[in-house]
Amino acid sequence: MSQEAEPPGARRRVVLGVGGGIAAYKACEVLRGLTEAGHEVRVVPTEAALRFVGEATFAALSGQPVHTGVFQDVDEVPHVRLGQQADLVLVVPATADLLAKAAHGMADDLLTNTLLTARCPVLMSPAMHTEMWEHPATQANVATLRERGTVVTEPAAGRLTGADSGKGRLADPGEIVDLARLLLASPQALPWDMRGLRVVVSAGGTREPLDPVRWLGNRSSGKQGYALARVAAQRGAEVTLVAAHTVALSEPAGVRVVQAGTAQELREAMRQAAAEADVVVMAAAVADFRPTGSAAYKIKKTEREPDPIALTRNPDVLAELVADRQPGQTMVGFAAETGDAEGNILEYARAKLHRKGCDLLVVNAVGEGKAFETEDNDGWLLAADGTETRIPFGAKSQLAVAVWNAVLASRSRQS
Repeated sequence: MSQEAEPPGARRRVVLGVGGGIAAYKACEVLRGLTEAGHEVRVVPTEAALRFVGEATFAALSGQPVHTGVFQDVDEVPHVRLGQQADLVLVVPATADLLAKAAHGMADDLLTNTLLTARCPVLMSPAMHTEMWEHPATQANVATLRERGTVVTEPAAGRLTGADSGKGRLADPGEIVDLARLLLASPQALPWDMRGLRVVVSAGGTREPLDPVRWLGNRSSGKQGYALARVAAQRGAEVTLVAAHTVALSEPAGVRVVQAGTAQELREAMRQAAAEADVVVMAAAVADFRPTGSAAYKIKKTEREPDPIALTRNPDVLAELVADRQPGQTMVGFAAETGDAEGNILEYARAKLHRKGCDLLVVNAVGEGKAFETEDNDGWLLAADGTETRIPFGAKSQLAVAVWNAVLASRSRQS
């Protein structure tokens, strides 16, 4: 897996393997997401997968021929060429059977042959019943694949087939597309190197009520915090996500989510979660002020000018968490900044890093079309030792990778 990072806008070759499980229909959403991103996708289903979704559907959505066996188009040697030429092999859903075959090097159809010949990143997204996922044989196969460098994502928890619920549900298709695009851009982005770390991430913007209808808030969508939680979970961490108001985001697979509406609620949730954490990341946009009181009834619109709104300062959640930090705990803050006549973004950020006392501070320039409510981000990563690193513009998941790499490097230096 020594490929160069994906240039912006590059069209890449993706093999989308589809296993024979009920979640096979969700592979169509993944296929659509990758083709709309401009990539060439060749679907390679198993015979069992075609009992759930027909060949014509995959061919129509991909614009590519669909085969399951090694004896079609033999002159093109597809069982070797597909894996050799791919920039990414993605398996959705990865059934217990496919995980077992991949772990043991079995090759009895086109997909398993492709997995053996692939020299690019391989991403497998499992889906199966909880008992199958938790079985020691499946867990051993997953561990073997991860040791070899295959990215096996954590499944989600939720409704399965029939009346069953539990861990084993396929991750949200949008999340799978995001992880696939991350690996196309950065093939080494998801090593299994955060296992054993307990991580707490806050995300979104707090809402401070004025009355039962109105509130004071900010433009944070929560996308950056969710990306941080998603990447950490897929690198093996035990993740708790404290989510304030977000814009219709699906819960990341393998992540415990705690909802918090106001700054006071987020403060309490973070204090509880941080008590047992190794790493705390405050990516939420916490309102600096809140109304001194909230009206019990909707404030009516009248002919006279409205009364002024009295505000009081909210607690500084990050500063409190730093002050109460446990030994060995790593603290990461986020700062949304704009420059003005008194100073530039980095000058304000350096002062904030010193004032907050955290180990790392991620600084984003904000404004119209920047940071808030966008899919992409950039900024600077400031460390307590004076190191400053520019984070190039890219998907928010790429910025998340940069943050976690810096966290691990910082913890390594301290140990």
